[in-house]
Amino acid sequence: MTAIKHALQRDIFTPNDERLLGIVNVCKAGKKKKNCFLCATVTTERPVQVKVVKVKKSDKGDFYKRQQTWELRDLTEVDAKDASKENPEFDLHFEKVYRWLASSTAEKNSFISCIWKLNQRYLRKKVEFVNVSSQLLEELPKAEESVPSGESQSVAGGDEDALDDYQELSTREEQDIESMMEMCEYAVSNAEAFAEQLSRELQVLDGANIQSIMASEKQVNILMQLLDEALGEVDTIEGKLSSYEEMLQSVKEQMDQISQSNRLIQISNTNNGKLLDEIQFLVNYMDLSKGHIRALQEGDLTSPKGIEACINASEALLQCMNVALRPGHEKLMAVTQQQLLFAELRDTFARRLTNHLNNVFVHQGHDQSSTLSQHTAELTLPKHNPLHRDLLRYAKLMEWLKNTHREKYEGLSRTYVDYMSRLYEREIKDFFEVAKIKMAGTTKEAKGKFATLPRKESALKQETESLHGSSGKLTGSTSSLNKLTVQGSNSRRSQSSSLLDMGNMSASDLDVADRTKFDKIFEQVLSELEPLCLAEQDFISKFFKLQQHPTPETEELDGGTPSRMPPQAEHRHSLSSEKDMVRLMMNKIFQSIETELNSLIALGDKIDSFNSLYMLVKMSHHVWTAENVDPASYLSTTLGNVLVTVKRNFDKCISGQIRQMEEVKISKKSKVGILLFVTGFEEFAELAETIFRNAERRGDLDKAYVKLIRAVFMNVEKVANESQKTPRDVVMMENFHHIFSTLSRLKISCLDAERREAKHKYTDHLQSYVINSLGQPLEKLNHFFEGVEARVAQGVREEEVSYQLAFSKQELRKVIKEYPGKEVKKGLDNLYKKVDKHLCEEESLLQVVWHSMQDEFIRQYKHFEDLIGRCYPGSGITMEFTIQDMLEYFSSIAQSH
Repeated sequence: MTAIKHALQRDIFTPNDERLLGIVNVCKAGKKKKNCFLCATVTTERPVQVKVVKVKKSDKGDFYKRQQTWELRDLTEVDAKDASKENPEFDLHFEKVYRWLASSTAEKNSFISCIWKLNQRYLRKKVEFVNVSSQLLEELPKAEESVPSGESQSVAGGDEDALDDYQELSTREEQDIESMMEMCEYAVSNAEAFAEQLSRELQVLDGANIQSIMASEKQVNILMQLLDEALGEVDTIEGKLSSYEEMLQSVKEQMDQISQSNRLIQISNTNNGKLLDEIQFLVNYMDLSKGHIRALQEGDLTSPKGIEACINASEALLQCMNVALRPGHEKLMAVTQQQLLFAELRDTFARRLTNHLNNVFVHQGHDQSSTLSQHTAELTLPKHNPLHRDLLRYAKLMEWLKNTHREKYEGLSRTYVDYMSRLYEREIKDFFEVAKIKMAGTTKEAKGKFATLPRKESALKQETESLHGSSGKLTGSTSSLNKLTVQGSNSRRSQSSSLLDMGNMSASDLDVADRTKFDKIFEQVLSELEPLCLAEQDFISKFFKLQQHPTPETEELDGGTPSRMPPQAEHRHSLSSEKDMVRLMMNKIFQSIETELNSLIALGDKIDSFNSLYMLVKMSHHVWTAENVDPASYLSTTLGNVLVTVKRNFDKCISGQIRQMEEVKISKKSKVGILLFVTGFEEFAELAETIFRNAERRGDLDKAYVKLIRAVFMNVEKVANESQKTPRDVVMMENFHHIFSTLSRLKISCLDAERREAKHKYTDHLQSYVINSLGQPLEKLNHFFEGVEARVAQGVREEEVSYQLAFSKQELRKVIKEYPGKEVKKGLDNLYKKVDKHLCEEESLLQVVWHSMQDEFIRQYKHFEDLIGRCYPGSGITMEFTIQDMLEYFSSIAQSH
């Protein structure tokens, strides 16, 4: 270590005018061992700076270099970890904590001692030494080996002693020494001669001092005499002061008594003031006026003034009972008596208020029930605004009751709910009975209609067995009374008013007026229910003070024991609990609405399944309106549940009609024409577009459209394949033309693809029917030229076809002679009659088909002429009629019919 210390002093600290006083070999605690040295140094220049320097060997290992330097004045704490046991670890707290592990405990102790000495000598701000032995701090650090004397600065083991013996010269001393050295020229070159001269001068000065002391003996004696006189005067003054002190002592005692008396008076005044404050506090906040007491005990709860007085008195009582008493007030007899008075007044008034409101509920209920008779003949619900207006005068008292007597408040809530549920049940039941009677006409007519249905069931089943030509009857599955009586007539639309009318209960065909009447009745029902529910819910919220302040939830409103939350948790309740209470009360009061609505919907669907469309639109609109007002309200929830039923009926109706399409059977004796379910779909779409205009549930109708049109397409093809009297192409052509016309007129955007598909099917089957039908007037000529085309396709050259025996020029002339103009016209006339028998009158496609046949005939004629020109060149063979002749034939035939 001595060699290292010598090397560090020479290479690092001497060039920087520093002296190395302490050193320790360390590595960082807890990390891979990388040794370095911590050095304690002081500067040789003034003012002295003390530093801690971290020195480390270079990477090549041939010299040392400074890595980090800290000022000792920045050191705040030295932690030796353990003062009783040997431990090489220690911490130095600068701007952050540096943890070190010394190579030995002795080196650590020596370095810490050096730091302590330097701190005591040079720093005003003392470093805190933690877990360091007190003996270690008292001892001087042990001396290290000294650096050879040849060095300019000594770092030998006496450095620590030098710290104790060294005393810094003052500025005055430095100036005196410099003056003396300037007066002696050899002071620097010959220090011994300079020291001898200084010694001689010191001896001279000492002698002069002794002589001066001896010469001043007389003055010393005079001075001593004066001191004795001064002592005598001091004794005199002390005597006077003692007498003065005795005199003041009695004054001091009197002043102490006066001060103590003043202090007692001040304490008494303070206590009296505090007592007055407490009395004023109790009088101001716990005193209830006689007027309030009289109002609580016998106030009139029927008049507006009496109710207002009771409200003011109850609020004053609540304030007195809720006053925050200061510590010790509860021990006062007056306070206890006042609290007992308040509790008695509270219970008395709560009992009076509860009894009165119970009587008000019963009285108002009887008044309401007495007016029910005037609403039985009208589709209106009794208004409860007078009841609500009368009861809302007690809203503040209900809030007081809620805050003071929770049990009585909940009892009144249950009483109100129980009574109003019975009242509303009667009103709603009567209201829906009127609605059902209006839907079915009158009660007597409805009974007459429904009574005749069972006897007609067998006849109805027979009449709907088959579809007969223009009087087409469409069968459907019979189920109990749900069958529609189909009357025979020449008009298909008078037989089935709509696609959805098939298979539904009705004593006569329903018309648009009937459906409009049903729509108005159903809208009237919903329009009456909506304000009724909203008004009742608004009244409940205001009267029972719900959704105003969070209160503990109750398990059940009707008969259940309320379960209170702990007092410390009551403030955590949100407004959702209040809304739940409103919803519970509304569910109990209007428990019959959903049942009655479902019953009315079932009746409407039974009367006419078309009513599902009206109900879906109206119910959707009212649900949307209710959700905009309050998505969680009772009205929104109830109408939403009923809407599910309406949508289910609508889907069931669509599925039933599709099933009836699939069960359709056609007559073998009459032509098919426009199928009944095709015209039914047209009427369905026309009415549905009217009903669903600007409706919220348009998507449901679009889905139904797609299902129905696909079923129509599929069953049209099914009927066309099964038809024996009417050609398949005619069935397809006429029905798809009707479908295309309907979709083009109604412009239903979701059926654009089906509209294009219907047009394509109509065009294809029109062309197919024209081609197949035109083969009959010129059948042999067609067969002949088909054979010619077949030979050419087999590889026979066109000019060589005439050499074929079956297709020679003579054979061609024979075939042509069989079709003179007169025969052609006769064949076309027969064709026209046949087409007329195939086509139905409703679609009016005869002229369209006839014109298409004319164009096809001309095309075939030109094709025949072209084949004659190519296969029989120069033969001079031509048809016995011209194109102009054909045009005249077609025109005259069309005009004659």
